[in-house]
Amino acid sequence: MNEQQADLFDKIEGQITGLYEEVGLLSKKKPDGPMNKFKLRLINKLMIEANGLLGEHYMPFEDFSSFDEDELPTTSDVILILSQYLKSMNKFRYDNTKIRYGNCYWILDDYDPNEEDENLWKETKESNFLK
Repeated sequence: MNEQQADLFDKIEGQITGLYEEVGLLSKKKPDGPMNKFKLRLINKLMIEANGLLGEHYMPFEDFSSFDEDELPTTSDVILILSQYLKSMNKFRYDNTKIRYGNCYWILDDYDPNEEDENLWKETKESNFLK
C-alpha cells in the first residue's frame, strides 16, 4: 500500500460510513422502500472504488460488486451490503496497520520492520477496530 492508497481508503471508508448512517435512517422508516437512483449511483461508485482497494481477498462477496440500477434494491438490502463492506474494510485496515506509540499507522510498501524511519509509516484516521 502506498500513501495515496491509504488516503483514498480513509476517504472511501468515511463516505461509506456516512452513507450507512443515512440509509440506516431511511431503512428504519421504510425497510422495504426502494432506493432512489441518485443515491444508488453514489453508493455504487463508492463500492466500485472500495473493490479496487480491497481486491478479491477482502471483498465481502465474490459474486457482488455493485447494485443493478435497473432493479432498485430496498433500503434494508443496501444497509446489509454497506455493513459487510464496512466489516471488510475494517479487516483490511487491521491487516495493513500497526499500532506504535499508541497510534495506528498504515504499513506502506517500503516498510522494513527493522528500520525506525518514521517516513515509512502513515498515521491512519480513527478506525472502528481501535474502539
